[in-house]
Amino acid sequence: MTLADCDRVAEIRIRGWQRAYRGLMPQPYLDALSVAEDAERRRTLFGRADGGVVNLVAERAGTVVGWAALGPYRDGEVRTGDAELYAIYVDGGHLGTGVGRVLLQESVRLAGARGQSRLYLWVLKENAPARRFYERAGFRADGAEEPFEVDGAVVPEVRYVRRLTG
Repeated sequence: MTLADCDRVAEIRIRGWQRAYRGLMPQPYLDALSVAEDAERRRTLFGRADGGVVNLVAERAGTVVGWAALGPYRDGEVRTGDAELYAIYVDGGHLGTGVGRVLLQESVRLAGARGQSRLYLWVLKENAPARRFYERAGFRADGAEEPFEVDGAVVPEVRYVRRLTG
């Protein structure tokens, strides 16, 4: 990912939230999400990058159609020796075309190449399509669950893990 990709990544991310979380999060919250604000946040994060977080983009015909971000697993404020997939989103017109699978495979490969033994991710408990996607890729729910509050509504997340070595 380059700095120039931030606007497109923000568009994919925000439209992904609005599509995937419809009916799972309060609609006024989803409607208020701003691509411009998210793009500015992406640029700020990109500028502060220290090499710990890897941002990947998938392109088709020179256009960014997917994005994934991974880095150290966050246990509260502590970064551990394991990896975490922070985000993975695909442009709506490219869902089901293998873009997400390739981004996930590359994320797994990179985490393993860094010597990390596990890759974790968090997914909304009620997001059945995403859960199936991760399960097909060898991830399993490990029993950890956290509440995620959005505009006063509790939207539980479950943690998934995949062993990378051993």
